[in-house]
Amino acid sequence: MPFELKPLPFPIDALAPHISKETLEYHHGKHHRAYVNKLNELAKGTEFESMALADVVKKAKGGIFNNAAQIWNHDFYWNSLTPKSAKPSGKLAQAIDAAFGSFDEFEKKFKTSCTTKFGSGWTWLVKGKDGKLAIKNSDDADNPLLWDETPLITCDVWEHAYYIDYRNERPKYVDNFWQLANWDFAARNLG
Repeated sequence: MPFELKPLPFPIDALAPHISKETLEYHHGKHHRAYVNKLNELAKGTEFESMALADVVKKAKGGIFNNAAQIWNHDFYWNSLTPKSAKPSGKLAQAIDAAFGSFDEFEKKFKTSCTTKFGSGWTWLVKGKDGKLAIKNSDDADNPLLWDETPLITCDVWEHAYYIDYRNERPKYVDNFWQLANWDFAARNLG
């Protein structure tokens, strides 16, 4: 069965003014779609053609890996966003406080990680094998599936994620990420 572009988990204009409809038309409708189309082309007739996407990410190399991982990363990113963001609570808030001292400290460290990440990639909040939370950057298409860690939330720091709305001002994009962060999704991932 071919890989498919999943619909956004919110209306295409729901993240405005922080992320515009135009950005989502390009980011989801063109960039993300191109990864899906390319993966279907590359995987056709291979062992990867009928695998679950996460399994392809864990087992593939080269172009198949890059496209599969970018699909997975983007699917995860869209779910990391919501037009109705509220600060984390409960078990997730306690885990953030335990790992970083406070939500404000976590936010500062996450923003620094996003804004100092050189080049293209992702910033993740993950739960490690030890159960502790950590902030990690990944290059290009890499992601926590490769590290055997549980991703909770991610911020896409590839330029195509923010260039239409913020041009080269990644820090402004990251500031507005906090207006959209889906902490309910992160809490479900924490378990």
